[in-house]
Amino acid sequence: MSPTFDKVRTRIAPSPTGFLHLGTARTALYSWAYARHHGGEFVLRIEDTDVARSTQDSVDQIIAAMNWLGLNYDEGPIYQMQRLDRYQAVIDQMIAAGRAYRCYATPEELDAMREAQRARGEKTHYDRRWRPEPGKTLATPPEGVKPVIRFANPIDGDVTWDDLVKGPITINNREIDDLIIARAPSDGAPVGAPGVPTYNFAVVVDDWDMRISHVFRGDEHVNNTPWQINIFNALGAPLPAFGHLPIILGDDGLKLSKRRGAVSVMDYAADGYLPEAMLNYLARLGWSHGDEELFSAAQMVSWFDGSHLSKSPAQWDPAKLDWVNGHYVKQIDEARLAELVVAQLAAKGIAATVEQVQPKVGLFKDRCATTAALADWLAMYFAPVSPSADDLATHITEAVRPALRALAERLSALTDWHKTGIQQALKETLAATGLKMPQLAVPVRFAVCGRAQTPSLDAVLEHFDQKKVVDRLQTV
Repeated sequence: MSPTFDKVRTRIAPSPTGFLHLGTARTALYSWAYARHHGGEFVLRIEDTDVARSTQDSVDQIIAAMNWLGLNYDEGPIYQMQRLDRYQAVIDQMIAAGRAYRCYATPEELDAMREAQRARGEKTHYDRRWRPEPGKTLATPPEGVKPVIRFANPIDGDVTWDDLVKGPITINNREIDDLIIARAPSDGAPVGAPGVPTYNFAVVVDDWDMRISHVFRGDEHVNNTPWQINIFNALGAPLPAFGHLPIILGDDGLKLSKRRGAVSVMDYAADGYLPEAMLNYLARLGWSHGDEELFSAAQMVSWFDGSHLSKSPAQWDPAKLDWVNGHYVKQIDEARLAELVVAQLAAKGIAATVEQVQPKVGLFKDRCATTAALADWLAMYFAPVSPSADDLATHITEAVRPALRALAERLSALTDWHKTGIQQALKETLAATGLKMPQLAVPVRFAVCGRAQTPSLDAVLEHFDQKKVVDRLQTV
């Protein structure tokens, strides 16, 4: 670690213009794990300078997702829009030092400038027409035009950094221009009021003030990094280490994003995935520790030293996620599992208690990848079942109905509702009717459970209320 930082401090800085999507969640996980591994601190910052699109609902969803994943932060949430005075103070200092300047070019003038550059076959860059330089006479600022503030980017030389993921990267300063670091003040703003800062400027001031030592973020920020490094240098601020993570591809091979294909982290929670499974799966999307596939958050923290990060895009694999989640569904405490299933049932409009659900989860959890799937199984105990008309016509025939009625009578007579007695009633019915077990079991499953396949029938029926089983067999 650089001697300019006394401890590791990382951050996650989502924009509240939508939900916390999977790529940001993975970045948050890596940032959190790196800080925890080194005994450092993890900061949550809300980058809400996109005023038109930022919403409180998005902020709430981001915080809920962080809490669900267990990514506890040591500071925050810190909101950029509450720091406008600080940004303005830094901009004033930069202007006074010749590191930034006011630009009065109108959108129409900039469009004409770019069109002329394209006509000459040149790369479109701001031509620095309002940048003060020795011997240069600037035009008189036009009346009625509110200026933006531009950074006086170095004209010559290279920007080089040793990326934590990609290795050494060099970009020549001639490839980048004098970016806008503060927008023009809004209409109706008081004279002298600051304009809202842009991303590349605000993020530097924030990371500087918050003493961020290591920045993990997505590949799409590589092109922003040269500007940010130059701004850090212009401010005389210590430079954090940068690590740019490859994108996550959807199962269709295209990039996951808020606008295409990504699903909210909290949607996975609603769909019955466990936070420890999601963390485990996200961790392996771009990082590895030997051949380990299944590990706890504590194990990841002990292993995650910033090495073994992949340079290649990761592929989102729903089947692999289901496999990982199924592992944790089988492993977690059944009392907690029952609580999650009760919540899933409630989402379906089915009332049940933990005390009712817990004795049943062990029978079905090995068949389920999610708590939602487990709730689908257990719903038959608390709500009516409705096998399809085709299934009823196929399996509940006139030939088998007498056997169902006979079984119902035997089950009704049981004084001890236990699978041993249920198994005996099934055997006696088979002997009396001459049916084979599949010929009786499948109709019973449809009548009582609403489906063709279940675990052992006597074990499944044991968890039903006795009267409910008898009624379903008699009324089908």
